[in-house]
Amino acid sequence: MTSNTKQAGRGVRNSKALETGAKIGLIAYGIVHLLIAWIAIQVALGGGGEASQGGAMKTLSDDPVGVVILWITAVGFVALIFWKLSDAIFGFQDEDGTKKIVKKVEAAALAVLYGFLAVLAFKSASGSGGGGGNSEEGFTAQVMSAPAGRWLVGLIGLAIMAAGAYQIYRGVTRRFEHDLKPQATSGSSGTALVRLGQVGYTAKGIALGIVGLLFIIAAIDYDADKAGGLDDALKTLRDQPFGPVLLILVALGLAAFGAYCFGWARYVKRR
Repeated sequence: MTSNTKQAGRGVRNSKALETGAKIGLIAYGIVHLLIAWIAIQVALGGGGEASQGGAMKTLSDDPVGVVILWITAVGFVALIFWKLSDAIFGFQDEDGTKKIVKKVEAAALAVLYGFLAVLAFKSASGSGGGGGNSEEGFTAQVMSAPAGRWLVGLIGLAIMAAGAYQIYRGVTRRFEHDLKPQATSGSSGTALVRLGQVGYTAKGIALGIVGLLFIIAAIDYDADKAGGLDDALKTLRDQPFGPVLLILVALGLAAFGAYCFGWARYVKRR
């Protein structure tokens, strides 16, 4: 990579516009998680609704003010895509070897996630749908129809479970603090933000772990209908012994992550 390219990359990464967009995107990410948490609590108490990113955005799209929020959310997620792509291409110059590669891959994966959320937000805001349904089951059925499809579905399940375990690891070890400016973790407000992050990342990891388990069960039973996304995972948890209580605890954890995102937006650090 030439010095001119590096300099241009640093200019993009350090731009005020990108920082502002990232802050908006993180606030939007927090709102989505708070809505998921609210729907999950309703599901735990016997109500309806889809406790997923798409379900949360569908809830917003049912209200005129919510539609405005969705458009802002969509733009924020697009900014997050550019933010993470800039990290993947130009970031982590102070790191060496494998650690640098891992962080760049993680940034690229987050760019893909934010891209998915941006598409959902744009579709929901424009009234063309974009959430819920049987998308996970349809995807699993397509993969299963391919050669060695069951193995692929099983590997996807293992990958999702690994991602969930990594979220729990980030929560327990407080690695998410690397995403924050130093002043974010100082004082009583800093302690509260750290606790929100610990609880939030752990809850996200548990939810992802259940999603991965559903994919593995689908692969073992050769039944695409048993695969599912976040909504299916949370409803599976609800149907277990003491499930409603456990689901409410996970929902509170997701709400904690939503609140953490607001603090993250305030103290976001570009790396």
